[in-house]
Amino acid sequence: MSDRPLKLLLIDQDPIFRLGLRVALEAIPNLEAIAVVETDTVALQILAEIAEKDPNQVNLVVLEFGNGRSTISQQLGLQFCRQFRALYPNLPILLLSSVQEQGLLLAAKSIGVNGYCLKGTPLPELVAAMQEVADGGSYWFRDPEAIITPNSPSTDAINRVSLHSALPFSKLRNNLRLSGIANIDATLAAVTAQLQVPGLPVLDRAILAGQRRELLAARWLLNRLVSPQERREEQIPVADEPPLTSSLSSAIQQRQTASPLLSPGTLQSALFTSCITKLQFPLRNVTDIPLEIDIFREEKKRELLYLILQKLATQLDDLRTSQIEMNQVYELKNTLIRDLWQAAITDFFGKFTRIKIVNLNIEIVNLLLQNTEVVQRDILNRIPLVCELYSYLLFQTELNIDNISYPAVSAEAKSQALMILENLLIQVANGVVQPLLNYLADVEEIKQNFYGRQLISTREIERFRNNLSWKYRLKNYIKEPKAVFESRYELFVIAPRGIANTSVYAPRNQELVKLSNIPLVVTLLLEFSDAIAPRLKSLLAVFGSGIVFILTQIVGRGLGLIGRGILQGIGSVSSVEKNFRRNSDRPK
Repeated sequence: MSDRPLKLLLIDQDPIFRLGLRVALEAIPNLEAIAVVETDTVALQILAEIAEKDPNQVNLVVLEFGNGRSTISQQLGLQFCRQFRALYPNLPILLLSSVQEQGLLLAAKSIGVNGYCLKGTPLPELVAAMQEVADGGSYWFRDPEAIITPNSPSTDAINRVSLHSALPFSKLRNNLRLSGIANIDATLAAVTAQLQVPGLPVLDRAILAGQRRELLAARWLLNRLVSPQERREEQIPVADEPPLTSSLSSAIQQRQTASPLLSPGTLQSALFTSCITKLQFPLRNVTDIPLEIDIFREEKKRELLYLILQKLATQLDDLRTSQIEMNQVYELKNTLIRDLWQAAITDFFGKFTRIKIVNLNIEIVNLLLQNTEVVQRDILNRIPLVCELYSYLLFQTELNIDNISYPAVSAEAKSQALMILENLLIQVANGVVQPLLNYLADVEEIKQNFYGRQLISTREIERFRNNLSWKYRLKNYIKEPKAVFESRYELFVIAPRGIANTSVYAPRNQELVKLSNIPLVVTLLLEFSDAIAPRLKSLLAVFGSGIVFILTQIVGRGLGLIGRGILQGIGSVSSVEKNFRRNSDRPK
């Protein structure tokens, strides 16, 4: 195999899988995902543009046809492979698919697909398959001809399986143990990430802590199930497995052993992977603050947040390529967030998508981008700790949150950075939806494609917009001055129960000095309240004690004496009546 860089184009309909694979591959040296796209059409457009500039810029196409959903989509995938092979006969194709039907795989191979890997293949094996196919070879995780043609060259693969099945029982047991440990580690990482979510209910935290203890105990027990002899056998390579090339093995080794201090990409990959995991949580708003994205269905919220995360990854790659300096991040902060917002709008709605209103065909993206200044003023420029996040991801600077400095490689820094990242995604997503609500809120096509069931009537949409208007007023005049005066930032985070909010300390003295008009009056009222509150409480305590004394000792006793006298009088009257009746009943 050659040592040339592996440059691939990934085509897959699943946004979660696309982003997850891209994040995983970013840490592999000499491997670059030139483009990660959703549809075949976009892939052909990108390849056409690349062919005009540099035909060798892509040396592998990785695709999934049909996503395993229906026979029609799979046939369309085969048709695309046939069309692609006719247009680019020398560009290798690797099928990375959940499809396992022998007939489909055989059809793909006959069309000219060079290799096949099942989704879920371990990353080192997947990278090896990519390199093999890109270098002109073939790699079939499950060769369809092995079943139909017993004497074909793929018989070697069957013999290899037979050799593996002849291994001692201890080897099989050790493989099962390693597989179990891998599953435990994956679950343990997910549980640990959930435990770090702020605002977690006490009961949920207790349950997760118990799960974590059980997973740690299970991993300890599995590690004790292997004998010293089996530990030595773990280090012995299997002779019948083809060795990796030196470049590929060194790449995988670098990925496994790279220190975050030496590889900013590794730091980013770990953070983005945790964020992807948390994006699987429910995305309903559990705060008392209305958010623009609340009007979207949950799957549309998730799709938008994934897209913004993907655009952020691309932007960080571009910044590294341009060799930006740390001080420039602070200078370009507003530009970076605006570009991220514009890219998200363009890709989410489609650059050339049109919508018909009355007799006009309107380009959605051009219309929404006309609201740039308003969105930037109301939302984007107010997103906190953006520069700190970019510096952390680009230069591995320490994070200073809640008046504590966290080293970049620490788990605490990752947890704090994850909160800032989630807030950034949510706020940019709010910025994407805001101009839609301003211009196209009650358009039927928009409602059908994006809105949730509870917010599709005209009345509910107007009520939702009014709530947002009040949110902006309260934020501008009351909540934001209060947050400045209290030296804190409000952050929206993704918790197991939905989108929650939390706050972190941050020095905001410069903003406090610049307050004027109503926001300044609010801070003065807060300060006045803080000044008189203790004295007023003392006065009320004294006054309250006096009232209690008067009511209990004077009024209460007086009422008690009067009541006692009334009761005694009633008793005297009763005794007189009894005596009178007794005397009247006597015989005369």
